[in-house]
This record gives sequence, structure tokens and C-alpha cells, in this order.
Amino acid sequence: MKKIRMMAVAFAVIVLTVLGGLAVAQQDRYALKVPGGLAFSEFRGYEGWQVVATSQSPALKLVAVILANPEMIEAYKAGIPDNGKPFPDGAKMAKIHWTPKMNPHFTDTTVPGTLHDVDFMVKDSKRFADSGGWGWAVFKYDAASDTFAPGTEADKPPQAHDAKCGFSCHTVVKAKDYVFTEYGKR
Repeated sequence: MKKIRMMAVAFAVIVLTVLGGLAVAQQDRYALKVPGGLAFSEFRGYEGWQVVATSQSPALKLVAVILANPEMIEAYKAGIPDNGKPFPDGAKMAKIHWTPKMNPHFTDTTVPGTLHDVDFMVKDSKRFADSGGWGWAVFKYDAASDTFAPGTEADKPPQAHDAKCGFSCHTVVKAKDYVFTEYGKR
């Protein structure tokens, strides 16, 4: 009986050691940050935000869904940016890109395949005063390691290494408070 108990304790120790090692090995994506201070953790819960729109980029061969936090959704519902007013501080968006794959059950339709990256933007007019009041971040996803990393200049499209990485692209929509995404009628 004593031998069985010792074997059970040894087995439990091995299982806990393996599980503990796996937990340590997994990346805490919420610890990631781009230079300039924009952190993945500022967007905790983005997966449950309301959908604003979908998009696709034939040039990049990606499909995306654009999500917004409640502050951003309320601003859209109030007519921003079409009414000429800016989005309020605290408004946030997330854009999740996937490489598309064919739906095996509806063969002329694509669905999200491998995760490619997650892009974020937040309105904070004090913190990002020199970039239209917005901060941006791109976190590339590596499926092989199941980890994220900040975007780089080597990416397509190239991403600067700071929270202003989206500013140059978004200046073409300055009149819409630097936001490309339109809130579709529901």
C-alpha cells in the first residue's frame, strides 16, 4: 500500500511539473507592448466587442473583421465621424486578419483560416497628440509557436516600431478623424 501511495504521489508531481512547464511556456500576449507604450493589455476582451465591419485585402490576400469597444460603437451610432465630430478619448478598435481558406461545406465561400495578425487603435488625444490623437499597434501572429510579436518594417504592409505606426496611412481619412472603417447600416 505504501508503495502504491508513493507511486501516486510521484505521478502527481510529474503531471504538475509538466502542466506547470506548459503554462510557463505559453506566451502572455497581454505583456506585449509596442515602443511608445501601446500595449496588447489595453485591448483585453477585444474578442467580444461588437462587429463594425468586415474587410478583405486582395493585395495582401487577407480577410478581416473590425471590432469596436462600446465607446466607439456609441460614437458611430451618434453619427461620428460623418457629423464632423471626433471620436471620444477611450474609443478603441481591433482588426483581426486571417489568411482565408475555402469553406469545405459551401465551396464558393471563404472563411477565416490561419490567424495573421491583430491590429489595434485607441483614441487618446493627450497621449497621441502628435498622431491625430490616435495610437496604433500591430501584433503579428506566429502559428508555429502560437505567439504574437509587434509588427516590423519587414512586414507587409511595413509597420513602424511605435504606437504611431498607422498615422501615415490614416492621414488620407483625416476628415473622418483618421478612421477608415464605416459603420454599416443594421
